[in-house]
Amino acid sequence: MIYRELLRPQFHFTAKKNWLNDPNGLVFWDGEYHLWFQHNPAGIGWGNIAWGHAVSRDLVHWKQLPDALTPDEHGMMWSGSGVVDWQNTSGLGTGRRPPIVVMYTAVDPGAGKHAVQCIAASNDRGRTLVKYPGNPVLPHVAAVNRDPKVTWHEPSGSWVMALYLDGNDYALFRSRNLREWSRLAEVSIPGTDEFPDFFELAVDGDPGRRRWVFWGAAGVYVVGRFDGERFTADTEPLRCELGPNGYAAQTWSDIPVTDGRRIQVSWMRDGRYPSMPFNQQMSFPVELSLQSFPEGPRLCRAPVKEIALLYNRTNRLDGAVLEPGRNLAPEVRGGLFDIEAVVEIPAGVEELGLFIHGTDLRYSVRDGCFTYLDRQVPAPAPGGRLAMRLLVDRTSVELFVPPGRVSASFCFLPEPRDASLELYVRGGGVSVETLIVRELASAWR
Repeated sequence: MIYRELLRPQFHFTAKKNWLNDPNGLVFWDGEYHLWFQHNPAGIGWGNIAWGHAVSRDLVHWKQLPDALTPDEHGMMWSGSGVVDWQNTSGLGTGRRPPIVVMYTAVDPGAGKHAVQCIAASNDRGRTLVKYPGNPVLPHVAAVNRDPKVTWHEPSGSWVMALYLDGNDYALFRSRNLREWSRLAEVSIPGTDEFPDFFELAVDGDPGRRRWVFWGAAGVYVVGRFDGERFTADTEPLRCELGPNGYAAQTWSDIPVTDGRRIQVSWMRDGRYPSMPFNQQMSFPVELSLQSFPEGPRLCRAPVKEIALLYNRTNRLDGAVLEPGRNLAPEVRGGLFDIEAVVEIPAGVEELGLFIHGTDLRYSVRDGCFTYLDRQVPAPAPGGRLAMRLLVDRTSVELFVPPGRVSASFCFLPEPRDASLELYVRGGGVSVETLIVRELASAWR
């Protein structure tokens, strides 16, 4: 039965059938979060790329709708972004309500992969996207230029687009109407490429201290300032996503001011789902914040609060002591968890860890890092106090080290065994200040 297959993630979005990758066109409109995505409607592998489409009212329960953009004379429908054109600057609105406008890359799959930027609009709450007859709105610029991210810049009264060019290079463009674009400046971010995001956040929630974040596909970002024409970096390139599978993240536009959050979702690439009708999954949505640290503002990520809609039984152990040879994890049911733990680590302890679906997440006290599926994630424990949060689905683990400056996304194939948790320690006992294991319901039921 669909959505109940053995390896189907139960609270991470997957397409009903076939291939899925980058999230596209993320926009909030009329009470719905829209998630368009790269989709092959005809096959389990990458190719024949169209835009799939799903909507949700709570970021947890998703309904997949018919594909929205399909290949045309310009090529396949590669990645892009979406906005609500509140003032109908594009002239593409046909009624009293503003249109949703998406901007995407069309790529001719022939030699050289000629790539151009196009737009499409919806006047029916995103149910259909009508391609602009004057496409492309931006001709080929360089290499396989792609992945336009559009945002409204209020001080200049204009739309700003971040576009990937080649190597580590991006460019910023400006438009008054989403149809005619002029080039502003270049931005280079070593250590990343593809799929830019570009947005403003208040540092520590203070509206008087705002900075811009320029994000690349590999989870590398810089914090800086934008004056409507040029982006000036205040930091060196920093990495927020430290796992092997989180990629091509994008944030939702037009979330109401009364909510005020900047919410992001990623493609969890390279997961394996043998004999399943679908291929690949999205991450669970996270809220982004810019928080102050001694070295400056840094981006932090935490699961959106809506995950509480899936909470079933909560198992809690506070003030316990975990000794070598003892499994402290409570008896749990099912294999879907939201786990929070804070432990005090005295001198002499070598490592502690957690077996999850037969895989081993361990923390080395000496090295100050987690290791999971052969990937190391630095996570210092100042004063011997270590905090962590884990989201566990059937085929994925997402690790957050509060306040979220360290995060990592992992895909795995579970062992054919019982889904119980096992918490262990080596080299001495640790005090468990808090251990909360929340069992989650499926979002598909």
